[in-house]
Amino acid sequence: MDEHQKQEIGCLLGIDDSQDLTPRRKFRYLLFHVLYAADAFDYQTDAHIIASNFNREYGTDIDLHGEIPSTVNAIGKEYKTLDEFIVPHLENWKIERIGICTLLSIRIAVWEFLHTKTPHKIIINEAIELAKTFAEKDAYKFVNGILDKVSKALKPDEEQEPSE
Repeated sequence: MDEHQKQEIGCLLGIDDSQDLTPRRKFRYLLFHVLYAADAFDYQTDAHIIASNFNREYGTDIDLHGEIPSTVNAIGKEYKTLDEFIVPHLENWKIERIGICTLLSIRIAVWEFLHTKTPHKIIINEAIELAKTFAEKDAYKFVNGILDKVSKALKPDEEQEPSE
């Protein structure tokens, strides 16, 4: 694969060398893409296989025994539970109406709320960036609102500043 092809693939994946992406943001972008593919297969295909296909087809360097496939598999196993945290905060919305890119941004964040020690504000901001990059126009506002409510429900005693 030549340098031009690598740049085209980077743009396609939202990972452009001209961007100053932190390693964690690049991780989330790749996680998002592998999760998107897993969702397209109704979480019936192991994320290790999907990641291997990404490496082969797009020249990515996803560690097949690393955090991305294991996180995608975990989200795939828990997505109905994650949705149970989301649904109560959908005012006048049904989860089926939410665009897949928006929903995946929210699911990733809720999974991180539950399984990492990353501060909720950082998780919300990263989900907003995913939505700005991959979801519908202005979906990031919806993502922010839902995640702010989920965060407060999970940590009601903490003083929280609204994101963005």
